[in-house]
This record gives sequence, C-alpha cells and structure tokens, in this order.
Amino acid sequence: MEVLYIGSHEPSWIGRAGIPLFISHRRLARLKRTLPTAIAPWALDSGGFSELALFGGWKTTALEYVAAVARYDREIGKLDWAAGQDWMVEHEMLARTGKTVLEHQRLTVDNYVELCRLWGDFSDASCPFLPTIQGYQISEYKDCMTMYADAGVDLGGVPLVGVGSVCRRQHTDDIRAVFESILETDPELPLHGYGVKNRGLAIYGELLCSADSLAWSFNARKNPRLPGCTHKSCSNCMLWALRWRRNIIGGAWCSRHGEWCPGYAGAYCGDFVAPALGADRTAAVRWPARGDATAEPVPLAS
Repeated sequence: MEVLYIGSHEPSWIGRAGIPLFISHRRLARLKRTLPTAIAPWALDSGGFSELALFGGWKTTALEYVAAVARYDREIGKLDWAAGQDWMVEHEMLARTGKTVLEHQRLTVDNYVELCRLWGDFSDASCPFLPTIQGYQISEYKDCMTMYADAGVDLGGVPLVGVGSVCRRQHTDDIRAVFESILETDPELPLHGYGVKNRGLAIYGELLCSADSLAWSFNARKNPRLPGCTHKSCSNCMLWALRWRRNIIGGAWCSRHGEWCPGYAGAYCGDFVAPALGADRTAAVRWPARGDATAEPVPLAS
C-alpha cells in the first residue's frame, strides 16, 4: 500500500497535520467563507454513508457537489481525488433506501459519469472523481465492473478505483476474497479501500494502492488520553492520529511535529532529520500535484 489517508472530522487539519487526510464534504461545506490551505495531499469523502442514512438517498445534487469540489480544489489545493456520490449496498442501506443492489450499482455508475461530464464546466484541471465498484457478493462487484465498461468507463485507465461496502465487514477474509477477485479480472487495477481498520490492513493491505482510516479515533476512545492532552478524549486529537499512523507505516523525526512522523509516500511533511544522515542535516519536499507522473515528493534544493 502506497498511501494511508487519515480520516478526520476537523477540516483545519488540512493546514496543520502535514500528512494525507480524508475529509468529508459534509464538514467542509459548513465553511462558507475561508477554507484551510493544504500543506499536504488530501482526499475528499463525499459523505455518502451519512447522506443515505439520513435521507434515504442523495439530497446533494451532482451539480452542487461538482461545484463544491471545484471550489475545494481551487481554494484548498493539493486535492488528490474526490469520492463520487456512490450508493452503498450494505443491508441496512438497502433497507433505508428501499432499492436493490442492482439499482444502487446503476445509480453509482451513472453518477460517476455525470460528475465527470459536469467537471469541465467548473474547472480546467484534471477530473478528480474516483469511480467506486459497489457490491456485496463477489459476483456483484464483477457485475458493477461490467456496468462501468458498458457506460464507456475504462477502470484500467483511471488513477485509482474505490471498492465500496467493505468497511463494516472487514474483520473476515471475505473482503480479501473480494479484492483478489477484482484483481484477477485486472491485476494492475489500482484499488482504494474505504474505511479500513487495523485488522483490514493486516488481512488485505498489500492488495491496495491506498486506503483511508478513522480507526485511530475509535482506538483513542478506548484508551486514556495522551500525557499533556487536556481534552476529555483523544478521539479528535491530531497527535493521537499522527502516532497511530506512524505505528502503521513508520517514519522519521519531523521538525514540524517535533516527533517521529509517518509523512507521505516515503518523504515527510516538512523539514526532517533522517537518522541515517545524522547531525542536523535536513531536507524539504515539494508535494506532487494531482496528475503529476512523479510518484513521490521531490526533495528541494537547499
């Protein structure tokens, strides 16, 4: 896995954390005036689970969503990608919407096509929307892939493909079988796992190109707060999130955070001291823009 995005309820972290974040549109939409300026790449959660659970369908129109994403891309910057307005197919979601798996899949595919079509009306930048394969059984995921092909979408030609309806059942080997089956169809397909927790990372993390996780917050709720923290719980604590991520992917000493930091794609969020180099030798990095062929941040000349 190349990138682990940390889920956060705090949009301000975009300008403070210095690591890849996964932030909900429902949170950012509350900021009518000033948006944070990103200091590291981040991805946008469309807020689909909340929207379907609250309203039994999408209240936010595709046009409204595209306009919002264009604003975030322009004003916040460093947006890696934005999730589409997909329709999850967990049993509770089907019960809430009153629709079938097939209907949810068709709505998901149709929405992705519409978002991509509308994007050019708002921005000249590369389209950031992520197609998501929805299903519950393995055969349903394959059916959804066929639906994308029938709609003229080449999943092998996009930078990243989401796999939906997995986060609430990832403690079993069923999800690994889902990812393996998708990759049997196209071994080079770059997959993103939504809402992956520790156990999920252990079971199928090597099959993913990226994942997002809010598991650190659940972990914090079950444990005493960190020494020096004054809030009641560290469930919204950036320091806890950084340390949780560090424990997953490692890191080096970071001058921005004053401790070991996981950084991004093999580099770090600011000036850092690499133990192998010793002394106070530091380096800064330039984050690659969306669509840049550069796989990793580029060291800046001193």
